[in-house]
Amino acid sequence: MLNDVGQVVESLRGQQYIATDEIATVMFLAERLGKPVLAEGPAGVGKTELAKAWANISSRPLIRLQCYEGLDESKALYEWEYAKQMLYTQLLRDKLSQLLADAETLTAAADRLADEEDAFFSERFLLARPLLKAVMSDEPVVLLIDEIDRADAEFEAFLLEILSDFQVSIPELGTIQMRHQPTVLLTSNNTRELSEALKRRCLYLFIDYPSYETEMNIVQMRVPDMSDKLAAQAIEVVQGLRQMDLKKSPSVSETIDWARALVMLNADSLDRQTLETTLTVLLKHESDVQKARRALSSSRPHPLDRDDPRDNKRGGRSTGRLSDWN
Repeated sequence: MLNDVGQVVESLRGQQYIATDEIATVMFLAERLGKPVLAEGPAGVGKTELAKAWANISSRPLIRLQCYEGLDESKALYEWEYAKQMLYTQLLRDKLSQLLADAETLTAAADRLADEEDAFFSERFLLARPLLKAVMSDEPVVLLIDEIDRADAEFEAFLLEILSDFQVSIPELGTIQMRHQPTVLLTSNNTRELSEALKRRCLYLFIDYPSYETEMNIVQMRVPDMSDKLAAQAIEVVQGLRQMDLKKSPSVSETIDWARALVMLNADSLDRQTLETTLTVLLKHESDVQKARRALSSSRPHPLDRDDPRDNKRGGRSTGRLSDWN
């Protein structure tokens, strides 16, 4: 049990997750209040990693439901194995005959069969999907409902019973209460507006791209072999790219991938050729790559020719604009 927000920050750092005070506070309150967390923000800023880190520090299994268009109850909650049920019935045919042999009327036979319904409508015929696994788990879990904005509004409405009452309804078995209340984290990349009913049931958290200093800490932690000079140059480039009008800005995970790539290339500093030949590690659309290369070509003097890109700060903060490189 984490006793304060400071412990949350330090515990997440122990999982190589740099948490802001806001992230730590929301996660602390969610645990104490028993409320789900809705984390919104650009793709690749650490929303999914937060759930993984939280599962590790709380020593709980992580159950993940990846959402997508067309996701329905049978994919997310359970599937009833009718074929298995039919096979089970056929195997017990002789036993059923013995059970009903001395029944004098059809009503009596039906009553006897009803007494044995538990054998034919039971959990043995349930194929549990992620949501039902979380409901029926014998220990507390962390339930990650990833990219809820990709699912349809109908599925979002289906989730309300679980998030409000921590229970699910199964026609064949009735209502099943959760054995242990899980820690629930929903993530959204803001591709569509979520319902007010869903938001009302959650603590809201917006995770944006990190500041220069925070991203520097992340790279130093995740890529310890990278020199501070090279890390500073790389982060300034990433921060500058995010200020451009791109189809997809580089995410934190892509910053880490790029940092690792530069280390593998034995780069001592980030020169123009290295930058231009590795841009596709950061940018995943050709139009974005070409736009970035044009911005680099028009830069005079080239920003990477400076001794330390951290010199390009105003008021102690990197400007992060490619236009400042001219």
